[in-house]
Amino acid sequence: MCGICGVVGHRPATPLVFEALRRLEYRGYDSSGIATLVDGHIDRRRAAGKLDNLQAILEAKPLAGTTGIGHTRWATHGSPNEANAHPHTVGQVAVVHNGIIENYEELRDELTAAGRVFTSETDTEAVAQLVDFHMEHGLSPQEAAFATLQRLQGAYAIAMIFAHHEGLIIGARHGAPLAVGFGEGEMFLGSDSLALAPLARRIAYLEDGDWCVLRPEGVSFHDARGELVERPIQTVALIAGTVGKDGYRHYMEKELHEHPVVIGQTLQRIIDPVTRQIVLPEMDFALSELPRAVITACGSAFYAGLIGRYWLEAEARLPVDIDVASELRYRNPPLTPLGMGLLISQSGETADTLAALRALRAEKQHIVSVLNVEASTMGRESDVVLGMVAGPEISVASTKAFTAQLSVLAVLTIAIAQARETISDERAQHLLASLLDLPSRAAEVFSRQEAIQAMAAVIAEARDVLYLGRGICFPVALEGALKLKEISYIHAEAYAAGEMKHGPISLIDRDVPIVVIAPSAILFDKTLSNIQEARARGGRIMAFTDAKGAERLRDIAEQIVILPDVDAFVAPILYTIPVQVLAYEVALRKGTDVDQPRNLAKSVTVE
Repeated sequence: MCGICGVVGHRPATPLVFEALRRLEYRGYDSSGIATLVDGHIDRRRAAGKLDNLQAILEAKPLAGTTGIGHTRWATHGSPNEANAHPHTVGQVAVVHNGIIENYEELRDELTAAGRVFTSETDTEAVAQLVDFHMEHGLSPQEAAFATLQRLQGAYAIAMIFAHHEGLIIGARHGAPLAVGFGEGEMFLGSDSLALAPLARRIAYLEDGDWCVLRPEGVSFHDARGELVERPIQTVALIAGTVGKDGYRHYMEKELHEHPVVIGQTLQRIIDPVTRQIVLPEMDFALSELPRAVITACGSAFYAGLIGRYWLEAEARLPVDIDVASELRYRNPPLTPLGMGLLISQSGETADTLAALRALRAEKQHIVSVLNVEASTMGRESDVVLGMVAGPEISVASTKAFTAQLSVLAVLTIAIAQARETISDERAQHLLASLLDLPSRAAEVFSRQEAIQAMAAVIAEARDVLYLGRGICFPVALEGALKLKEISYIHAEAYAAGEMKHGPISLIDRDVPIVVIAPSAILFDKTLSNIQEARARGGRIMAFTDAKGAERLRDIAEQIVILPDVDAFVAPILYTIPVQVLAYEVALRKGTDVDQPRNLAKSVTVE
């Protein structure tokens, strides 16, 4: 959600900033802009819509200067038009901002009363107006920025440049992530390491409340009180080539085909391939003594958590509560002290999940996070980080990160079950063997492309789609329905198959396809009964099953995708892949923007 980049140094800033914004497209946006210092004055270019629109403007009217900031905006306050696009320039300052200034109306009223005229609908303009107001009254850029930051309430990452102050950028962070990149005679600011990867291998992250002063020769970090502080510098391994499409039509298509490799690499990180023993990070608590677990996440990660709950309760016999992160702390549940708070996030910056982490810590929970970015805010605030090896996920709709999360949760389940002695060594080795075999089974899914495309042809013509799954397959149905909604804009809902007769069955007719997740080893007879109920009312059955299940569904289902035989324990991971592929194929037929669906953002850093 929103992307920020800043450059201060000796090279032309605009091409560097623009390419960084390209790398931040995955976060979701609806307008963009760049501002630089040209002969001491602030100049800028902005455009509504995609970066191609900004590029056309820059080609027609180039933007010089070696100090610059850029932004991709996901609209919160104000329509997604050029007037509301960042950077916002007021007098002597230009500002870009990710987040929400919660007290912007109060600030706007104060400044309007002081004679200031606002030209946009955004909360961000209040920041620019307040900084310029302070500078108009004699404060230096640093003093004006600090005075402004002390007034702001809410979540934000901010970058600012100042007229007649060449070689200066001030950045600030509270709630939303911001990183500093170190170059040779130049410095960079960005929303994440992906934006800075081709520019800087050494990166430092601002902590909450920090602000920083960038000059070509280096950076100074200040805490919320204005005191100078040190922040650790990390070397990032990410390189520019990791985010290309590699010949695929879309990032999502590429990332779907990366499922087998991602699963394999993630498992190899936490399972010794020689001894087949689980290797987890050191923990200062005993897995055997956990009284209870609380899982929380958002979006697809929440569905991964639902599957994790099934595993943990069935195999480890560990009681588990689960909430979407945006509801957990407001529900204020009673928690057992010294339980495990298990959080799941691709970015490690999801605002709701981060807030839930802090709420769980306040309740004396051991914080364990499953993350793709271990150096993220959640990573730094966790007791234990279980890292997945998904690599950059550029498409807004999460795909490979989901199966990586499930792979980590599956191994964690086995480790806890062994510690609690709820499964035998033979059972543990069988489950581990099933997991290690999964990458090759996942690769086989793509040989079923024609069958998935045939199913997609039916679904693409529908206005509404139902997804059904039973037991641990219910969350897979939820994930399938979410993906279809996200990228094809077809209304889809998922139900536990046994619940269909308690209401949703009234929706069924010949115009409503019913996608069923039905591996033969998981409550198949019960699921089959629900399928028969749907078919008797005219439902068009689209089934994902295995060879054994296909035999029993052959005269019932209109479309069947036959998947490889796998153990029931790993079936949710395998069956996730084709339901995601189905959504992709439907979106292709609908002609929607697969990688950047309307209204969506990748990393949601505001509540």
